[in-house]
Amino acid sequence: MNSEQFRKYGHEMVDWMADYLENIREYPVRSQAKPGEIFKQLPDAPPAQGEPYEQIFADFQQIILPGMTHWQSPNFFAYFPANGSYPSLLAEMLTASMGAQCMIWETSPAAAELEEKCMNWLRDMCGLPASWTGVIQDTASTATLTALLSARERASNFGVNRKGFSGQEKYRIYCSSETHSSIEKGVKIAGMGAENLVRIPVDEKLAMRADALQAAIEADLAAGFFPLAVVASLGTTSTTAMDPLAEIGPICAAHNIWLHVDAAYAGTAFLLPEQRHWLRGIEAADSYVFNPHKWMFTHFDCSAYFVRDPDLLVNTFSILPEYLKTGTLGQVNDYRDWGIPLGRRFRALKLWFVIRSYGVEALQARLREHIAIAEELEGWIEDHPDFELMAPRSLNLVCFRCVARHSEVPHKADLDAFNASLMKRLNDSGKLYLTHTKIGGKYAIRMVTANTRLTREDVVEAWKRICETAEEDERIKEN
Repeated sequence: MNSEQFRKYGHEMVDWMADYLENIREYPVRSQAKPGEIFKQLPDAPPAQGEPYEQIFADFQQIILPGMTHWQSPNFFAYFPANGSYPSLLAEMLTASMGAQCMIWETSPAAAELEEKCMNWLRDMCGLPASWTGVIQDTASTATLTALLSARERASNFGVNRKGFSGQEKYRIYCSSETHSSIEKGVKIAGMGAENLVRIPVDEKLAMRADALQAAIEADLAAGFFPLAVVASLGTTSTTAMDPLAEIGPICAAHNIWLHVDAAYAGTAFLLPEQRHWLRGIEAADSYVFNPHKWMFTHFDCSAYFVRDPDLLVNTFSILPEYLKTGTLGQVNDYRDWGIPLGRRFRALKLWFVIRSYGVEALQARLREHIAIAEELEGWIEDHPDFELMAPRSLNLVCFRCVARHSEVPHKADLDAFNASLMKRLNDSGKLYLTHTKIGGKYAIRMVTANTRLTREDVVEAWKRICETAEEDERIKEN
């Protein structure tokens, strides 16, 4: 492909992209493909000769697109979103065009300095401690692993990095029973062992119980363990439960335990001053992460990781071979030393485009709208005799189930199966996409109102479809 062809096809593709996003409601939200269906349509061997672009793009539309779930659809209510926006998309196009590998300041000074400035902006926009320093990671999973490795090296005085584990460390890590699975994955990768991850019971709001944490730490100390780190959640995946930082922080401080705060989804809400009460006690944290790529309209991947002690972070990950030595060492941030990968994408550009294009006030207005829609949905569920809420709502995730009163389902297992069947029918329709969790051992449907293009009318239509499908399922059950 030459420059002239690129220009022609590029213009056509931008038109296709604009049409796709304008008409995204017309696509089945969740892919309707069956296992192996896409694979079977692809040839077993690569082409010996180059193929025309027209054929490649036609195959994309005919083979690949039907196998995609449309995360940018306003009818995507599943998981947590991976939102984008037009400014972010344009910035990603520029990033791809430049193709820069931004591992150190010298390989692209603007990338390093823009990242530093954007992280300062984010810190201040969210009301985080002014003394904190930030860096962009790819995902919250990587940020959590980074925090655990930093905690390990602080506790061992960088001894594990130098010599490896002695076998005598007996480190323990604590999280709530509701914490994301990436915590266990990080504990395993960091070498502490999954058996040393202690899951702390939760209260009626599904938040970590500080008294139970204190008791677990004291029991471990008595048994000869070394309490290494606590991972507190602001917005758990199942229900967006908020752990009480003001109670957890003093416990960590008293025992010199690393406190990492995972606010991967909910952290965007702290752009709103009225939501910052959840941050009370945040100053005790050693590290903190949230994902603009979830709810801040910035394309995946972009995870904002903040630390109290950047020198400790750099000392944990710094390696300086001769071929990476430069004359600017010590004068600038070389972000290859601020995390796990050496190679780094220019992620700050899309964040800069989003913040500048929206402005803080428009971002806040959109978040408030999403929360208000969820509050209204919560009211509809409370008022409907066939449905019940399954967990307290903190932001814009609503967990509920159908109680199937008409069919008089007698057993919990039957009610769980009924709701699983209901969700499957809804998802199979292609009109909306929901996911589930278990709360207190009971099956619950999750509905997140956070998509970039979401309107109140989308949620009204989705709720109508949920109610109608539940009524149909109850009649089927009765007969």
